[in-house]
Amino acid sequence: MTLHLVVFLLFVGGRGAVENTQTLTVSQRCLEDTNTFLREINQAEPKGYAVLMYDAFGKVGSNVVGGNTNQPGLLQQCRSAHGPSFSGQYCQVFLRQGKVQYFVGICVPDSCEKDDVQTLVLYDQLQFNQMSLIPPLPSILVNQSTQEMIMTHCLSSKIGPDTSDITCLFVCCVMVAIPLGATLLTAMIRWQWKRKVEPTLESSCLNAALNLYGTLKTSSSSSSETNSWSSEESNSNHPTRTCSLQSRVYGCLQAVSIQKTTQGIFSTSTSIPVGGYASLNGIRVLSLLWIICGHSAQFPVINSLDNYKDWRKTVESSPFYVLTISGPVFMAVDTFLLLGGLLSARSLLGSVNKAEDKLSLSLVRNYLLKRITRIQPLHLFIMCLTIGLISLVKWGPYWFPFIDTVMDCKTYWWANLLLISNLLPVHEICIPWTWYLSLDFQCYATTPLLVYLYRLNRSVFMVVAGGLLLMTIVASAVITAHLQLPVFQPSTMTSENYVLYYYVKPYTRYGPFLIGILTGIYLTTKKNPLLKQWWQAALGWLCCLSLLALLVGLPYILKETPANPSVPHALYQGLHRPLWALAVTWIILACEEGYGGFIKRFLSLTFWVPLSNISFACYLIHPVFIILYIGFQETPIHYTDINFMYLFLGHLVLTLAVSCMLTVLVEKPYLLPK
Repeated sequence: MTLHLVVFLLFVGGRGAVENTQTLTVSQRCLEDTNTFLREINQAEPKGYAVLMYDAFGKVGSNVVGGNTNQPGLLQQCRSAHGPSFSGQYCQVFLRQGKVQYFVGICVPDSCEKDDVQTLVLYDQLQFNQMSLIPPLPSILVNQSTQEMIMTHCLSSKIGPDTSDITCLFVCCVMVAIPLGATLLTAMIRWQWKRKVEPTLESSCLNAALNLYGTLKTSSSSSSETNSWSSEESNSNHPTRTCSLQSRVYGCLQAVSIQKTTQGIFSTSTSIPVGGYASLNGIRVLSLLWIICGHSAQFPVINSLDNYKDWRKTVESSPFYVLTISGPVFMAVDTFLLLGGLLSARSLLGSVNKAEDKLSLSLVRNYLLKRITRIQPLHLFIMCLTIGLISLVKWGPYWFPFIDTVMDCKTYWWANLLLISNLLPVHEICIPWTWYLSLDFQCYATTPLLVYLYRLNRSVFMVVAGGLLLMTIVASAVITAHLQLPVFQPSTMTSENYVLYYYVKPYTRYGPFLIGILTGIYLTTKKNPLLKQWWQAALGWLCCLSLLALLVGLPYILKETPANPSVPHALYQGLHRPLWALAVTWIILACEEGYGGFIKRFLSLTFWVPLSNISFACYLIHPVFIILYIGFQETPIHYTDINFMYLFLGHLVLTLAVSCMLTVLVEKPYLLPK
């Protein structure tokens, strides 16, 4: 999520460099309208529109020392002002004053273009009573009185989606329309059968349709049911052939209709078979809630808070805020990688057993294709939805950290399609939070090779697995030491290299997935329990809980970005993700072998099942709500614990509600047969 300051970093400029221009170049109409506005506000009794425009200018507020440096002004009030021949136009001027970067919202005539506004500001033409309408922050507060201009931008009051935006919205509409149309047609076919078909024939058609639906969803019985179809059709009369045709259509429609896609999603009865790791539902959902909580707190932090420094002082120094601080929060991602590796190994070994113990190329192809169809429909839908929504939204003053997402998507959408977006520079990733899907699939593609080595030669397998794990540890440690990285994604954005070279790369994040593969192979092939005595379980729990607490607590000690290569930072960076995965592996293992106690009962509650069923949609859609919320704001958000708690709960409720619909309408209908 390092795009927060990309605008500032890309549009670096100095006021003095532009001031070398000798002449004031502003369009004639803009200059006339601006002079009219300035003349009015300097009158003894200015007109109403001029008062509104003046009042809409951003002004210095209190608590600059605490981080309240941005001056957004009033966007809607500016646009509501209508002069003799112009209306108010809201623009933002991004400035630097010493080490402080901030923006000021200004209201100028809509006849002015961005370059006109920049020139007016550079030459200090916007004045009231011979004082600048964009005064610098008091030097007593920032220790620097000279302003430098970084950039200017004017927010359009009109919505203008281009061809790519319209295409994306069309794709979203089509993807949703297909299951809705199938639902309607399914209902119509059933209604027609009830009216026009004899009861016995209706029953036959419905049964045949259900059999066809089974062929679409259960590959194990597909061949036998196909044979029965051909046999039935060859030995039937004309009404039966008509029934066969209708039931085929009906079965296809059933496969993508809401009547079928909703089945099982909201059920609290787990679909995991006996011995199938029921505790994973709780682990998955709790990790997801941790991530949503972290994003809800962190997205507003950089540019949207009026007391950012107060937030940093409070949150970054106390482990009580572990749910919102950057480092420990994103170890939940390593939990997802662990679960992904475990389930991928279990799934592949199960497919091998069904294929008469053969790991063929066709099996591997189907294994990878099933994964692609599992994640890509909803992934691409969210990408198109994000592009479309951003093009339709009238953004507020805090749009700038996220608008590059659209530009990146229009240029680098192919990287998301190919699942390689995490290999691009971070500022080029389309909808940045989907980097995980690319990483997950890249890791997923290694499972067949490791399973093949495991079945070929256990010794070679252990050497390769150990070498890969050592590689990720060493790579993380060396990169951290060489680039002097912090040990977690810094909320202060002091290190762009953290994400660029470390956080999203497979060679530094593969460790937890590899441990998941090893765990999945062990749990699937074990013949005897690992734990035989209660004291072994007690010792394991003591080590596990102590390790988890240590991994969460150490970032608060190593939170500062090192000025020189640091051995403690390098060691922690290299080891903490694999160690976290090992600790979570112990929890899964203890629960499966009957030593989980109340933790197993809690993690295996049926309450987690429906939430787990929609967890993929929750992960993809929740940042969209956070971005929209921030983008609509016209005033900064004030950090307090209660405010952030309500932000999290609000985002969570919206996420759960919309994720249910996305799972039913997009994720489930486009799955290939299992």
